[in-house]
Order: sequence, then C-alpha cells, then structure tokens
Amino acid sequence: MNDQPSDLENALDPHPDPRADAPVDDQIVYYEGSPKLRGELSTLAIWTLIGVFFAALPFLLAMMMTEVSWIVYAVGILLAIICWVIPSLLVRRNYYRVTNYRIDYEHGIVFKKMDTLELWHVEDVSLSQGPLDRIFNVGTILIISGDATTPQLPLKSISNPRKILETLKTRIIAVKRQRGVVKLDMG
Repeated sequence: MNDQPSDLENALDPHPDPRADAPVDDQIVYYEGSPKLRGELSTLAIWTLIGVFFAALPFLLAMMMTEVSWIVYAVGILLAIICWVIPSLLVRRNYYRVTNYRIDYEHGIVFKKMDTLELWHVEDVSLSQGPLDRIFNVGTILIISGDATTPQLPLKSISNPRKILETLKTRIIAVKRQRGVVKLDMG
C-alpha cells in the first residue's frame, strides 16, 4: 500500500501546508571566517613585546644574580609562548558568516555566543581602513541596524572589505524591497 497522500486527499485537506509549493531560496555565502591577524597588527605587536620581555627576563635575572634555577627559565619561556599565541586566539574568538539574507556572528573561545542579524534590519553600513589595512587588504565594516539585540555589529579585520561592503549594500536594498520595508523620513 502507498503511504503517499493521493491528489484527492491533497485537494480535500482543510489545512494544506503553504510552504509545500513555495520556492526555496538558495543561501549564498559571501564571506565566512574569522578576522585576519594582519588586520590586528597593534595587538600582535603588543603581545610580541610582552612575550620578548618574559623570554628575556630569566636571562636578565641571571646577569644580576649569581644563580638562577632552570624553573625560572622554563616559566619565562612558557609565558613567552603563551603571549605569542594570544593574538591568534583573540582573532579566532570571532567568526562571521555573511549570506544573502543574514549575518551570523559567533563570539567566544570557551563559551560561544551566536547572534544573527537579518539584512532587512540594517539601516547603514560603513567601511573603515587605515593605511596598513589598505596595504594588507583588510578593514572593518560597521553595520548599524534597527535590531534590538544587535544595534551595531563591527565586522573587524575582514579581507576584501570593499567587495563585501558593495555586496552587502546591494543585498540590503534587495532584501528590503523583497520584504516591502519602507523607510519614512519624518524631517
């Protein structure tokens, strides 16, 4: 016996599923990834200097004192390695996924928090790049939205930011038109 409903049963169904014949929009991913370390050069420089200090500290102590335990050397080198790994962890704690309908934002290293910003909520987008950012082709896109949970969302140190910005502007207009969102200027 066939478990599929017949055409007669579908026609007589008082509560048909309105999504059954609706076209499914494919989700297109425009950007997916963490901020680039090359966009966080100041953070990298600071943690590198702190790591160099911890690596050099046992040797400085050895010059001032007659005898330094091997444990001091080990702790100094271990602290230096930790300081050199921290910038990589700091940029990887953020994760962005920009699609044709939404922006997913994940934040955290051990405990993760994920938020979604629908593009039709976006009111304005802007791009900021310093001279080094332009050289390394990274930048920060600031998204201003009417969303209560995410009024501002900075997409920090992403690669090809100008291309992402232009794509976002085009998609925001298209999604707002699709949803019938109209902005009224009361001035």
